[in-house]
Amino acid sequence: MRSKLLLFLFLTISFIAFAQETTEEDNSIKGQFDKIYRISTTYQTYKVIDRDKYQNLKSNVLDSLKSSKELISEKENLLKTERDNVEQLNASLKKTKLELDNALQKENSVSLFGMHLNKITYNLILWTIIILLALGLGFFVFKFSKSNILTNEAQNNLQDVEQEFDSHRKKSLEREQKLRRQLQDEINKHRNV
Repeated sequence: MRSKLLLFLFLTISFIAFAQETTEEDNSIKGQFDKIYRISTTYQTYKVIDRDKYQNLKSNVLDSLKSSKELISEKENLLKTERDNVEQLNASLKKTKLELDNALQKENSVSLFGMHLNKITYNLILWTIIILLALGLGFFVFKFSKSNILTNEAQNNLQDVEQEFDSHRKKSLEREQKLRRQLQDEINKHRNV
């Protein structure tokens, strides 16, 4: 008897489990339409639907449409908000790019006499001026040293000429004095004679 009871209990549990699996309904709108079509009666080529079930299906469909419309409205509002955010971010991005370009331009340029020059151009101008000034300085140092050498030579030559002139003058004076003495001697000789 016990085995019959166990067999009965096993079959009942299996049947209940099987029944629970098959009784799960599809609550989607398509599933509800399929269910109404299955349970409705047929009159000639027409299907007859119970009013209560029709009203229930209608309210379910309207509720689904209403929730879908609300969901669509929420999504549209969210989309509009996101579009506004994207536009604000794009405006902010443009402003930031403009500020970045201005900052890069200021960083890569130097103001010289009120003109903004690129750093490369500024460095080129600066080094050109420095090289020209160095060449000019070298030229003037060369000219000065050459002039200084010529001046020193001229001073040495002048001293030599002055020394020669002094020696020549002394010799001339001595000759003149010698000639005067001779003349005086001759004059004295002529007077005594």
